[in-house]
Amino acid sequence: MDQPNKKMQLLGSAPIPKALLALGLPTMMGMLINALYNLADTHFVGGLGTDQMGAVTVAFPLGQVIVGLGLLFGNGAAAYLSRLLGRGDKKTANKVASTALYSSVLVGAILILCSVLFLKPILKQLGAIDSVMPYAVSYAGIYITFSIFNVFNVTMNNIVSSEGAAKTAMCALIAGAVLNVVLDPVFIYELHLGVAGAAIATAISQIVSTVVYLCYILRKKSVFSFRIRECCYSKEIMSEILKIGIPTLLFQVLTSLSIGLINNVAKEYGGSALAAMGPLTKIMSMGSLIVFGFLKGFQPIAGFSYGAKKIDRLQEAIRISILWSTIFCVVFGLAAAAFPVQIMTLFTKGDKEMVRIGAAALRANGLSFIFFGFYTVYSFLFLVMGKAKEGCFLGACRQGICFVPVILLLPTVMGIKGVLYAQPIADILSAFITVFMALHLHKDITIPEYKRP
Repeated sequence: MDQPNKKMQLLGSAPIPKALLALGLPTMMGMLINALYNLADTHFVGGLGTDQMGAVTVAFPLGQVIVGLGLLFGNGAAAYLSRLLGRGDKKTANKVASTALYSSVLVGAILILCSVLFLKPILKQLGAIDSVMPYAVSYAGIYITFSIFNVFNVTMNNIVSSEGAAKTAMCALIAGAVLNVVLDPVFIYELHLGVAGAAIATAISQIVSTVVYLCYILRKKSVFSFRIRECCYSKEIMSEILKIGIPTLLFQVLTSLSIGLINNVAKEYGGSALAAMGPLTKIMSMGSLIVFGFLKGFQPIAGFSYGAKKIDRLQEAIRISILWSTIFCVVFGLAAAAFPVQIMTLFTKGDKEMVRIGAAALRANGLSFIFFGFYTVYSFLFLVMGKAKEGCFLGACRQGICFVPVILLLPTVMGIKGVLYAQPIADILSAFITVFMALHLHKDITIPEYKRP
């Protein structure tokens, strides 16, 4: 059996546990290593000082917005591609894959150019105080410029995941992550480049991941072809990409907005409070990325099953994904809540105030993280089924609809504790909303004569 047929068999008929592990485990491992390199990056920068840590903290959300463009086209296309493969429409799938890839690079280049031109004002809005700004400009100038490679990588990660090529996505992530961990101490300390060295190491690692994907394309390993002449901006294709991609981008923008809001509120309590938000964000992002990585295996299975009208298979995938992701979230969340001081001390030269604030925040965020798997399964499910409005609303809950009012109001009542507990409260509210939306969704997909979107 050739490679494309093996992928289709895995999506359409393999036992769900086997398919989830085969598709989700490689991407999850890649995401885990990617998250670990982010933590290593933060650890090495933390050795430089509190202001340097603050610089990386304020630059992070800007990078996330740019990566959101890769998700706009990549994740938007992935959901549609899975359904197209389920229907056997290879011709349209090639057009969608090509359109998504080249569009993301073009739009990404435009946004990066605008970000570099207005870098200082943007960083100030993201929470950079005067002592942090020189380091933030040094780091972000390099980090943002080379993010064009990350836009390409994120788009390709989603596209190859949609066809069941999880091992390729894992190899690309691991190649970049391992190289970054190796290069960080060399550029930061051995070459005495400081935060600029951290940005250079990240840029090189992103380029290496791009090379992995280019080899995959040029060696014709993909189910899809990627030709400029196949780009198609028809109303049908663009509406299918954007109705899923825009909610995904919105989620990414809201994530960046939430980090920016936390940074802006935290800076009012001093540089240590601002610096503490950096490790907190990266640690919780590690747990989130692992869940996202596993659910990258769920996404094509759900899309393929929905497109092929295999409702029993879809429901089984939902049940197992919720169970497995929730078990992980409970273990990860409780570990973070049990050892917050020990974890936070890894990211500072001895700033006790940073450790105190960061540990309190990590404990609260860890306890609320147990709901994250349940919430994310349904966030993915609505989008992959083409239910853009519901997916957009649910995706916006955790970092937007629930979070923004809490972070704006709670600190005025509770002070710094309001900053620390804002995300956990938003997590709990989002979980309640997910329950009601999930009940309604299951009523729809249990109707035998449901109409395919």
